[in-house]
Amino acid sequence: MTNRLTSRRGALRAIAGAGAATLAAPHIAGAQANGTTWKIQTSWPGGAGLQIFKDWCATIQEKTGGELAFQPFGANDVVGDFQLYDAVKNGVLEAVNPFTIYAQGIIPAATFLTSIPLGLRNPHEFDVFYYGLGGIDIARELYAAQGLHFVGPVHHGPNIIHSKVPIRSIDDFAGRKMRLPGGMVAEVFTQIGAETTVLPGSEIFPALEKGTIDVADYVGPAVNYALGFSQVTDYIVMGPPGFMSLYQPVDIMDITVGQAAWDALSPQMKQFVEMETHVYSDMHHAAIQKADQDAWAKFEADGTEVTRLTQDDVELMTEVAVPIWFDYANRDPNAARVFKIQLDYMMSGSLGYVDPALTEGLELKL
Repeated sequence: MTNRLTSRRGALRAIAGAGAATLAAPHIAGAQANGTTWKIQTSWPGGAGLQIFKDWCATIQEKTGGELAFQPFGANDVVGDFQLYDAVKNGVLEAVNPFTIYAQGIIPAATFLTSIPLGLRNPHEFDVFYYGLGGIDIARELYAAQGLHFVGPVHHGPNIIHSKVPIRSIDDFAGRKMRLPGGMVAEVFTQIGAETTVLPGSEIFPALEKGTIDVADYVGPAVNYALGFSQVTDYIVMGPPGFMSLYQPVDIMDITVGQAAWDALSPQMKQFVEMETHVYSDMHHAAIQKADQDAWAKFEADGTEVTRLTQDDVELMTEVAVPIWFDYANRDPNAARVFKIQLDYMMSGSLGYVDPALTEGLELKL
């Protein structure tokens, strides 16, 4: 494989508004019995993401006629990001809006409830996985075992790579000191020759500035511009046109509620919260993308050059990624269950991302 790599072988929002009105009369607006307020904390520390979250939370009380209200908190306002699930279990918070990958510490299968390198590549494909192919049922089963209720996914956007040097093919990652979030993503880049390291987001800018690292992944253009990445890097590395990020093309958040808080809701209110999670996902994703569009112009004005990998790079990195997928899936029986759904979808006539030859000799421990 090394030789082969180095040789380079060649309208929801409108529907939701109408739905909310329908539920509010008479089922919700007429109820108003409990006047319940949920404390709900997001993983967004500020910026567009936090504002979108707060704006959405502010609509809940009116939509429910006062039966339910959301009191929003930003990242670390009540507890740290890695204490979110304990806070919900203990009743410190009723609900959370975390990045889904954070759940992998208590639910190993959560690794596959969000983006994996070279996996499902568009938000609608995750909607198919969750709402069409049974992913939501498995997620809820696994979360219920932890005293949690997984309401549904919330789309964010892809993560991108900033670099001090031009990277025009995956060969150019070889020998580069690269910040990555660890786990499966780091293993893929290690195999193509990068020297990977794990750093928290707050340490990326100084590490790039000092030259401790050459390359860094982080979230999307809007957030990364606000963090000053254009001041310490000259390049942004993207996938081929239409495929922004090879390693994390769809970054998923979610709405998770403590089981006791969820069980206290009426059936109509549960339906409302599920529907509102769809609304929030739609609004959140679109607003983040709008902020990103504004940021691209700022990067261009600062002289940042966007470089793109090729379809050949995609195929080569997929060859690297597939055995790593199987390795992670086989670490936990439920992870294998979730991954099998996605693998079948990726190998189907609908997508065709994975050639069957790439899975020869690999077996899932279901």
